[in-house]
Amino acid sequence: MRRNLSVTMTETPTMPAPRPPGRPRSSHADAAIIDAVLGLLSEGTTVEALTMEAVAARAGVGKATIYRRFADKDELVLAAVEAVKPRPPEPAGESVRADLIAIAAHVTRVREGIAGQIMPCMVPELQRPGRLRDLYLKLVEDRREITRSVLRRGIATGELRPDTDIELAATLLAAPNTMASLGMSPRLDPDGLAERTVDTVLRGICASDC
Repeated sequence: MRRNLSVTMTETPTMPAPRPPGRPRSSHADAAIIDAVLGLLSEGTTVEALTMEAVAARAGVGKATIYRRFADKDELVLAAVEAVKPRPPEPAGESVRADLIAIAAHVTRVREGIAGQIMPCMVPELQRPGRLRDLYLKLVEDRREITRSVLRRGIATGELRPDTDIELAATLLAAPNTMASLGMSPRLDPDGLAERTVDTVLRGICASDC
């Protein structure tokens, strides 16, 4: 976090705190570590089989370099997932339909990249209780809350029915991309998927024409 220090003519300037010992953190090493994790997962290495040794070798860094950045493998894997699954943009607020399509389109674009290749590796971890599962679900909840906020606004403005099940609607909106990521919907037409998904869900919850 940056601090804005304002110094008047009569004040003694505040000297910057001394740097901690050691070399400054390398952004090149940061990127190499994340790329190594993504590369290994996209090639089929499971999260369970992923090792810090393999990541270090692939990234061309020492294990100590990784542990200076991440406390354990769970944090490392989550950081890699976050790198390829950025948070959707904040809704523009034009209409419920437009905002939901923008969110769905963003998720589709992300899923069609490397994120779609590594998600199958995450499935076993999400099926059993554990720290990585908890961290990942927290990440998902943060992103899904954007969809919930649009649905809540739609109820407040009268665009959506007052009895709309927000949690069910949010899950239905996410389902096509989730199924496609897992390779479980081979017959799903990708053309206009965001619009078709949103319009299908809205037909059940619109108060009038959305």
